[in-house]
Amino acid sequence: MNAFSYNEAFSRNLGWTTEAEQARLRGARVAVAGLGGVGGFHVLTLSRLGIGAFSIADFDRFDVPNFNRQAGATVSTLGRSKIEVLAEQARDINPESDLRLFPEGVNADNLDAFLDGVDVYVDGLDFFAFDARRKTFAACARKGIPAVTAAPLGMGTAVLVFMPGGMTFDDYFGWDGCDETEMALRFLLGLAPAGLHRGYLVEPQRINLAEHRGPSTAMGCYLCAGVAATETLKILLGRGELRAAPWGYQFDAYTGRLRRTWRPGGNRHPLQRLALAIGRRSVRTTNPAPVK
Repeated sequence: MNAFSYNEAFSRNLGWTTEAEQARLRGARVAVAGLGGVGGFHVLTLSRLGIGAFSIADFDRFDVPNFNRQAGATVSTLGRSKIEVLAEQARDINPESDLRLFPEGVNADNLDAFLDGVDVYVDGLDFFAFDARRKTFAACARKGIPAVTAAPLGMGTAVLVFMPGGMTFDDYFGWDGCDETEMALRFLLGLAPAGLHRGYLVEPQRINLAEHRGPSTAMGCYLCAGVAATETLKILLGRGELRAAPWGYQFDAYTGRLRRTWRPGGNRHPLQRLALAIGRRSVRTTNPAPVK
């Protein structure tokens, strides 16, 4: 068995990166909060890109319902800590990885430590982790850390990038004064104004925002990891077109469509306000309030 060599392990990246750029990736630290649906794939994809250091956070353990979409979810890892499993897998790819583990997840008490020395934050939090997501993006804005979120929607992905000095997560999504159902609706429609995934949702009743339930696919998660890693590469290397929020884009593999979106004002944009009004009616129709 050959001894591990960073230069040899990631030599096939060269051509798409230069040797100097690969050295930059090796010296970069990326933070990923949430290692479930998309977060685990983020860590593994970025590890194979040659990112040399990670700060990762998750408090959960693998369970059977994770099998359809989560990196690391197998029979042999049932009941195991997600952060331990993903740390092992990342070190199997690059034994030299500098990993900082936050097994309690991200919270107000550890955000400064979690983001210390971080070059890019990649969002892997559960869709419904509203408080943790809002605080993490706000901390990134304060610290001048670029933040990438890629959501798995159907068999595709929707992507937003928040850059220092630009539009913030709070400005874009407008969650002030919202209950959780409204936050979920604003997050979903804000991520994907184009709605390319909606046409092939065959059982809408499987989505219940109030109960924090929704369908998912592995294809969406894999696509998220690919686009998030690409945006991260562009940020770290300072090349390639990068359109930050209020720009975004959605790619849907099922329909074979790509759509760029531009929503000045985020969810305050007139088209978004109309979509939200329609979405609220749809939520009431699909998930009526229980009879008391």
